[in-house]
Amino acid sequence: MNINQDEYYMKEAIKEAKKAETLNEVPIGAVIVLGEEIISRAHNLRENEQSAIAHAELLAIDQACHEIGSWRLEDATLYVTLEPCPMCSGAIILSRIKRVVYGAPDPKGGCAGTFMNLLQDERFNHQSEVIKGVLEKECSQLLSSFFRAIRERKKADKRKEKQVQMGGFTNIDIE
Repeated sequence: MNINQDEYYMKEAIKEAKKAETLNEVPIGAVIVLGEEIISRAHNLRENEQSAIAHAELLAIDQACHEIGSWRLEDATLYVTLEPCPMCSGAIILSRIKRVVYGAPDPKGGCAGTFMNLLQDERFNHQSEVIKGVLEKECSQLLSSFFRAIRERKKADKRKEKQVQMGGFTNIDIE
């Protein structure tokens, strides 16, 4: 695949990430492509499903396996907005996905080359080609703005809590 195709499919993964964000989920999206056809789409649903395994990649892999009627995704490419974690990397290896294309790196848990590289470890019986940094800026921005908004909400909640504790008075009222 050329870079334009990778960018096209990453934009589709970004659309999925934006769906997650509308559900107050961490905005991570994934699509799986076989040939030139998207065979599955998914986004994070951990909070809504209250499931530790409802990652975009796992949901997309499960859907793709059902779509083609096989657990082997040997000629497929996974596009995901954030570098896969250890759990998702394990599923990628076990489903034998040929290529993994990701946008933003994950320095705290990325297992496609940033924190560690499970996807290309030759001790496993399968390795995936890894393409990193496709539309990295857009993917990173989605995550950064999501977490910034959460921090701002928490600060606002603390200010409100403090006002309630002070009987509704603000610092200006006290002076």
